[in-house]
Amino acid sequence: MSFSNTFETHVLNYVFTATSVTRPTAWYVALFTSNPAEDASGTEVSTSGTAYVRKTVAFTVSGNLATNNAAIEFPTATSSFGTVTHIGVFDASTSGNLIAYSALSASKAIATGDVFRIPAGDLDITLD
Repeated sequence: MSFSNTFETHVLNYVFTATSVTRPTAWYVALFTSNPAEDASGTEVSTSGTAYVRKTVAFTVSGNLATNNAAIEFPTATSSFGTVTHIGVFDASTSGNLIAYSALSASKAIATGDVFRIPAGDLDITLD
């Protein structure tokens, strides 16, 4: 996963200045039909008539790796989500700040009745 411009600024402020940085208290996974990029400009799946909502995620950290410690399951689609190409981690269930994002290893078309799942341990965020 890559970090967003907002999060990169928070890290630099935390490490190299005395500027106070507010730590998120919860994290949410979002699905995108286009690359959110570092500026969060991509297209998130629509919440209108689809049953889509961002899902909470908790992470376990070991060394330089953070990974989801439980499966993440989105609601059953009541209409098409479109083709999901990217995921993002936000600090809010709606709006908020994009923290990190990544392309999926394979895009996935989500039709009516489908459920998008991320198994435990499959969402990895690494700092090198």
